[in-house]
Amino acid sequence: MDDEQRRQDDWAKDRKHRLPTFTEVLSRRTRPPVDLFMFYLFLQREGAEDILDFWLDVQQHENLCRAYFKDVRKSGRTIREDWPEYWDYARRRGSIYGTVVGLNPHTGTKRSTTSTGEMLSDQDRHNLAVAGDEKAARSPSPRMRSISPGAGVARAHDHSPLAGDHPPGSHRVGRAHILPLPIPAGNTPGSTENHEIYLPPALRVHTFPLSSTHEPKSQSEIALMAQIPDMFHSQKEYCYRAMEQDAFPRFLRAKAFGNLTPVSALVRLIAGLIILWIGLAVGFSLIFLDVQPKSKRFFLFIPYTLAVLFLISHQYELDPVLVFLGQSESTPFRTLSIREPYVKKLLLGRAIWVSVLVAACSVALTMIFWAVPGHRL
Repeated sequence: MDDEQRRQDDWAKDRKHRLPTFTEVLSRRTRPPVDLFMFYLFLQREGAEDILDFWLDVQQHENLCRAYFKDVRKSGRTIREDWPEYWDYARRRGSIYGTVVGLNPHTGTKRSTTSTGEMLSDQDRHNLAVAGDEKAARSPSPRMRSISPGAGVARAHDHSPLAGDHPPGSHRVGRAHILPLPIPAGNTPGSTENHEIYLPPALRVHTFPLSSTHEPKSQSEIALMAQIPDMFHSQKEYCYRAMEQDAFPRFLRAKAFGNLTPVSALVRLIAGLIILWIGLAVGFSLIFLDVQPKSKRFFLFIPYTLAVLFLISHQYELDPVLVFLGQSESTPFRTLSIREPYVKKLLLGRAIWVSVLVAACSVALTMIFWAVPGHRL
């Protein structure tokens, strides 16, 4: 635990003057409110968490394949001897495990061996796989979100990468991810519900003879098994780029520059409008009833301050009181501590600005209603 805390501290120092990258979030290097747990909750609110589930599943699948290839080589055998069908496939078509299985990277294979997985260090891969067998139940989202127009479908299991406050990162992926296309979503054997993510036509897997319903027996099916280690790599890379270019910037905007969830911000808007209406009604009543002494109008500062605070908090999606307490919302009205140094610095600066704005608007409204001469109707 001390070593893990020390590593987290070292990574935090590297990000002292910048926001985290998407790779750092996926590899669980970051702290709340910009960690993997919060990113998953952000996608869940948009009904798009399935794409992250799929990426984590495939990443775990590749980690397991990589560990298998390494163990084979450590045993003194070669991949060519242990799995000749895969060796032949990787030699002809190329593989993301080229350096692991012993292929010469300069032989000119057709497929690039670079991937997001290779951006991760061994420790990052360990972070993604450390709790691969832990699972937490969640309410499945009935929605399916399109990543881009004109898309196809890849199937993903309905399970979550979350376990408590620290998401384990990813889970095992097996032949259940390559179910034949005629089986409709939601009717997969052994699964209560399937979700769908959308892919461009070039990345669609329309049919595949193998499935989780039977073991490969014929020679052709055994040969097809050689495609499984690399099968969903292109789809995983597409999902990575889609999240990095679309969801992740919005996630940083929501969590690095604000600390409220949409529901909480909406509640503040409604409360602010109601309190403002009450404050204006009382203010006009004091004027048109010509209540004396005039100094009683200074009590209007209380409803005006609350109303302006709630309205500006909704506009900026930031509650300065929570920021000063070092808190950020994870789900509506549930908070966690802000532990990312640079994010804390950004939020503190914005909270000070919002506080100044609230004070200025509140003083202006109060002084206007105090300065207006009374006139009893």
